[in-house]
Amino acid sequence: MSNTQPPLKSIPNFRDAGAFVNEQTEQRRVKTRLLYRGARPDDATNEDRRRLVEEYKLKSIIDLRTKTEHIEQAQKRDAKIKASAAVPQSNDAIAEPLKIPGVAYYEINFNGSSFSRMLISKLSWTEFFKLVWLMATGYRKDAIKILAPHMEEMGLVGLAIASVDVCTSEVKQVFDVLAKEENWPVLVHCTQGKDRTGLIVMLLLFLLEVDEAAIEKDYLLSGPELEAERAERVKEIQSIGLSEQFALCPPDVVSTVHAHVQEKYGGVEAYLLSTGITTEQVARIKRTLRSDV
Repeated sequence: MSNTQPPLKSIPNFRDAGAFVNEQTEQRRVKTRLLYRGARPDDATNEDRRRLVEEYKLKSIIDLRTKTEHIEQAQKRDAKIKASAAVPQSNDAIAEPLKIPGVAYYEINFNGSSFSRMLISKLSWTEFFKLVWLMATGYRKDAIKILAPHMEEMGLVGLAIASVDVCTSEVKQVFDVLAKEENWPVLVHCTQGKDRTGLIVMLLLFLLEVDEAAIEKDYLLSGPELEAERAERVKEIQSIGLSEQFALCPPDVVSTVHAHVQEKYGGVEAYLLSTGITTEQVARIKRTLRSDV
């Protein structure tokens, strides 16, 4: 993308969302170098960490991952450190902290209690008690497998719609961060930077009245951007009872979410107000991100 900085290769699926949609529409609807999206930045190289602070001027990172995802990432990092201990020429990035000094972190479990309750409501009593026992005994992955068939039935499109409706507290938390000018530029991410991240970016771009086709292209770009790690991701997904569809980018997610927000709430601004975000916060986010040049 000609109007962005050179890419950060150690952060999967990373891009300037504003620059991308501007390029697609050939309009400057969104200010650039403010809204970045991507997958987990945990394994970013020292050089890319430096660039995020010095070149990208990053002020905040909004992390949408669950507790289970954080545990798994910590386990992977521990394994990487142990493996490197026997290798004299190990990369010094191994010793670096996960969090980048000078950047504010906001950890918001987007699939939090409301989302969990929604899925749990679909369980039979037998499934419910089994889920509770597995969680209590520390078998988190096996517990997720109890929920997997219901997630499969809903698919990514259904889960996106459900997230809009039930994750209102989490949406408010995210937009509370975005409403503070001192938090920009910001990087929004989850594990893949595809669905939860995609939903937050969609809501922002809907708010700025960006062309739906451009928003869809931004969402679908995650497919090729994540291709290199797709096999590993499919293996992880299957380990919790989900199929390969959860590693894909359904082409109708953006249009379906947009139509749902319009029909049920009367538009994205009305939806955001329904979550508890104030009119002033909405106006502040628009002033921060919208470019009418």
